[in-house]
Amino acid sequence: MKTTRHGFAAFAAVLSLLVAAGGCAFAFAAQKADSVGFRDAIIILADETRSNAVGFGSDIDVRGKVRKSVLAFGGTITVSGEVGEAVVGFGARIVLKDTAVIHGDLVVLGGAVEREPGALVEGDTVNFRAGEIFSKVFGEGFRGLFGISLLPLILVFKVVNLMLWILVGVIAASIYPKQVAAAADQIRKAPLATLGYGLAAQFLFVFAIIIASVLCLVLIGIPLLMGLAVGGFLLKVFGRVAVFFLLGASLSRALGKGTITPVGAAVLGAVVVGLIGFVPILGFLAVGVLSLFGWGTAVRTKFGTMESWLQKKPLPPAAPPTA
Repeated sequence: MKTTRHGFAAFAAVLSLLVAAGGCAFAFAAQKADSVGFRDAIIILADETRSNAVGFGSDIDVRGKVRKSVLAFGGTITVSGEVGEAVVGFGARIVLKDTAVIHGDLVVLGGAVEREPGALVEGDTVNFRAGEIFSKVFGEGFRGLFGISLLPLILVFKVVNLMLWILVGVIAASIYPKQVAAAADQIRKAPLATLGYGLAAQFLFVFAIIIASVLCLVLIGIPLLMGLAVGGFLLKVFGRVAVFFLLGASLSRALGKGTITPVGAAVLGAVVVGLIGFVPILGFLAVGVLSLFGWGTAVRTKFGTMESWLQKKPLPPAAPPTA
């Protein structure tokens, strides 16, 4: 790992990555003047200006100006113009031409950097290469493994986890906006009841997992265990997105921003929860409590449909007898 100011610089740069990534995703959700590509090339010409550029397996060529950040998952980022904040790559190749100007940080996680003389990076530069881990482990054995600093690995894990939750929030809030909003509203109206449901749901879930694991000895527990895993995953995802929505909408109102789209609220809330998770110990506990609220509202509202789990749907009326 190479840094301009060693450990503190790495920590500061990765925190700036959070802000940059969250800003890119939030701007994308709000559908402003951004360039977003999914395996499509993004070219910002010399006379063009964009707020952000986000690529998923895309090549990004910045010849003009990006006011905020450039973020890429895979692909290649080529900068010969100007970037106002950060350039961030996950497994991406970054090429800085001699005319490139980056006013913020350059962060590369698991990728490569090619920098021509004259390229300017005013902030910190962090290049965390996954190959260094394998060379240490396979070249030096366990001694090399214990010689790896855990802080960058933890930060990388948290950043990737945050980006995945942002993506999940965008998808869920786009497909089920009414259900997510209804579930979030129940947390606000009855927080204690929702927390109680969450505690009971997680206790019963763990108990059921233990029973299913024991039944795996007679094979019948295997499908049961798989069903529990899928159900627990769905409860966690929907509940977490509902918590994101509540936090994002509440923060938007507190800042006097007025109304916010469901996707925007979910993304903003995901960024807030991600930043909370960076706080040592207390952040872990806080995210755990939020998870209980998520489970509680998913169970209590039946995934935002507000229907009772035990309610039976009335049978359709019988057709009149024919003569």
